[in-house]
Amino acid sequence: MTAIDPTARTSTSPAPAKRSKAAAYLALTKPRIIELLLVTTVPVMFLAHKGIPSLWLIVATLVGGSLSAGAANTFNCVYDRDIDAEMHRTSNRPMVTGEITPREGVVFGLVLTVVSTAWLAVFVNVLSAALSLGAIVMYAVGYTMLLKRRTSQNIVWGGAAGCMPVLIGWSAVTNSVSWSAVVLFLVIFFWTPPHYWPLSMRFKDDYAAAGVPMAPVVRDFVVVARQVVVYSWLMVAASLALVWVNPMGWLYLVTAVLCGGMFVAEAHRLLRAAKVGAGPKVLKPMRLFHFSITYVGILFLGVALDPLLYLPIG
Repeated sequence: MTAIDPTARTSTSPAPAKRSKAAAYLALTKPRIIELLLVTTVPVMFLAHKGIPSLWLIVATLVGGSLSAGAANTFNCVYDRDIDAEMHRTSNRPMVTGEITPREGVVFGLVLTVVSTAWLAVFVNVLSAALSLGAIVMYAVGYTMLLKRRTSQNIVWGGAAGCMPVLIGWSAVTNSVSWSAVVLFLVIFFWTPPHYWPLSMRFKDDYAAAGVPMAPVVRDFVVVARQVVVYSWLMVAASLALVWVNPMGWLYLVTAVLCGGMFVAEAHRLLRAAKVGAGPKVLKPMRLFHFSITYVGILFLGVALDPLLYLPIG
């Protein structure tokens, strides 16, 4: 739930055409972010089932997860409407433009919360519904209200909400949470800072103008880049730990090693550029941001395909 929309508008982007009311409500849910979250849900369901789960279970989980993520993103837009207005990247969100009023936004978020929780409880299981509700509270209250404006580590701990789809996908199939699900949770947890901080470097001035203490705003780029490297290595280590915890086959192992190696190499490139005092144009932090999205897609594709094309190691 903390992943960033790669299509977000920048200061040089033209203003989009006027939206309908329905389109404005949809924009509140940040659908592009939801897509990224769901990329981690379905593969985990394949792994938990050791094959392909029933189509109805997949659809029911995706519908509930989408509504849940939409609720969390809506609450985020309502609460952050003041700082969104200060940043070019977010200045066209419906709460800023006035297309949706704060009261309408809160009511919409509450409706999505109730519907998503009830849907998952009825059509999936109570554990998945509880995890979904917990993710909404973590993102809307923990990250948005308590952490985002108070600490440079906001995205580290607040990003845990974005890891919940992994647990929800596993619990949807097994009605439990296993160590395999926890390891995949950690992969996304460690992935979040290297995903988010490069974008924060690119839009440092925006965050500074809005008074949001993102790490690149309050710390030197070299310090932030070092942390990006550390989290990248931890992410790769967690992804490889899955091989022994589950266990996985050669398909997943090769995917994790190759993609992880490319990710770490890009993180180190960012650190080298930061050490020589490169400005944002030379630093090119968005290279890592965009690759981080590709990384998640490919790694979790490996998670999904490995049980279908299992090639045992050793």
